[in-house]
Amino acid sequence: MKDKVVVITGASSGIGKALAIECAARHAKLSLGARNLDRLSKVAAQMTGSGHLLVKTDVTKESDCADLIAKTIEKYGRIDVLINNAGISMRSLFEEVDLSVLHRVMDTNFWGTVYCSKYALQHLLQTKGSLVGISSVAGYKGLPGRTGYSASKFAMQGLLEVIRIENLKKGLHVLIACPGFTTSNIRNVALSKDGTPQGETPLDESGLMPAETVAQRVADAIIQRKDRITLTAQGKMTVLLNKFFPKFMDTVVYNHMAKEPNSPFK
Repeated sequence: MKDKVVVITGASSGIGKALAIECAARHAKLSLGARNLDRLSKVAAQMTGSGHLLVKTDVTKESDCADLIAKTIEKYGRIDVLINNAGISMRSLFEEVDLSVLHRVMDTNFWGTVYCSKYALQHLLQTKGSLVGISSVAGYKGLPGRTGYSASKFAMQGLLEVIRIENLKKGLHVLIACPGFTTSNIRNVALSKDGTPQGETPLDESGLMPAETVAQRVADAIIQRKDRITLTAQGKMTVLLNKFFPKFMDTVVYNHMAKEPNSPFK
């Protein structure tokens, strides 16, 4: 990744932060987008090298995504990698959730990927670069209580798969990266049924894959130009078994998610 220009959205926390630090350690030139510039500046202070581009970016706004790409080209003149990482989650039964919550999740996870990918694509085709989506195992198997989140990740994966096929003979690399449960603040800020932040994680974070490990695996997959990666043993097993025993896995997933503290269903 030395001297490659890498754009990362949602870079102020979680997997995005870990990706920024990992790519900087590999001597990439970074363009980082996030809604909170103060937090983004703190991430930049932890990174190898200096002079990385920081852009205030709300990926739900098409104009912000266009601006992130334009400023990256203005500074570096090229884009080699775009990592669509910005994302939010939610936790509520579909029966009870306010539809505005689903709109917010789709606007961030799906439309944010659409906007950034659309404006970056011409530049990635010029460099035969990498278009990356940080999806989830929830993009393969619907997670009860996460209708909006699973739907957005299914949609993201469909979008990126089509972009890959459309550009099959143009040298574009498209990676769909699907972490399992990862240490991140995504569950703390997940939206409840009325759109307020959940405030705390329902999982034992100490037993989850560290965001730093996810970042290392994603960076390696970009270099190796892999099409897909699925992370954590539980995640890989879920995807594999769901191919052959989807009805059985419905029950397994239901029982697993029902054990969460304060689960919205039993």
